[in-house]
Amino acid sequence: MKVRLTAVTRVTRTGDITAVHFATARSRVVGYGVYVFLTRGTLIDTGFHGVRRELGALLNELRPSGVLLTHQHEDHAGNADLVARRGIPLGAAAETLAAIRDVAPIGFYRRFVWSAMPALRAPVTPHSPDGLVPIHAPGHSPDHHVIWDAERSTLFSGDLFLSVKVRVARPGEDPRVLARSLRTIAALEPRRMLDSHRGEIPRPAASLHAKAAWLDETIGSIDRLHAAGKGERAILREVFGGEALVSYVSVGDLSRMNFIRAVTRTP
Repeated sequence: MKVRLTAVTRVTRTGDITAVHFATARSRVVGYGVYVFLTRGTLIDTGFHGVRRELGALLNELRPSGVLLTHQHEDHAGNADLVARRGIPLGAAAETLAAIRDVAPIGFYRRFVWSAMPALRAPVTPHSPDGLVPIHAPGHSPDHHVIWDAERSTLFSGDLFLSVKVRVARPGEDPRVLARSLRTIAALEPRRMLDSHRGEIPRPAASLHAKAAWLDETIGSIDRLHAAGKGERAILREVFGGEALVSYVSVGDLSRMNFIRAVTRTP
């Protein structure tokens, strides 16, 4: 018997921002969910395809003037085609649009947690709302952008932050580039920061600086061991104390070893 995994939607309205948190039974198994945010009539990100019915209902209720995407990953852009098919304007970087028009295969772990993402096939009407500025902040992914509301000193940070000490990485992440992006965005001195997986983060600028500092320290440790001729597994043990459980569950897709390799393979 096929059982539908019902999504849980939690809506929080705080002043000028509506935060909507999506999770399914599958994503909750690993403690994951994702936020989309409505501000100035624009929805930021679309959630993952597993919550497409709930996202559709949200679009009916909120009737946004358009949608902005932070980056290409399936938990953020998973319903981009649904949005475009409804004729809702969609704003995204050219690299993001190219990636979601030609969706790369993802591993079982990501399909289980988030579900596979359909390619963007519908024509796109561009969306460039007043008061919201996408800023390129790569590292988590090459196309990653944050959304900056300068008038309200509010940052919609996508996956830029997540937490200070994120010891695992996907293939394609670049900790060195991420540290630079963190400092660039911290220089904006946001008073509010909305993270796509944790919601509002207190002390935004200090939190961004703290993450950048931790990355610098960790990258420095890896560099010193690598320069001394240590192998990847020895570095993994010395810096992180071994591999994370999620690495085995994800068959290496999300792992500490990816972090080590990202550092040792880039200058």
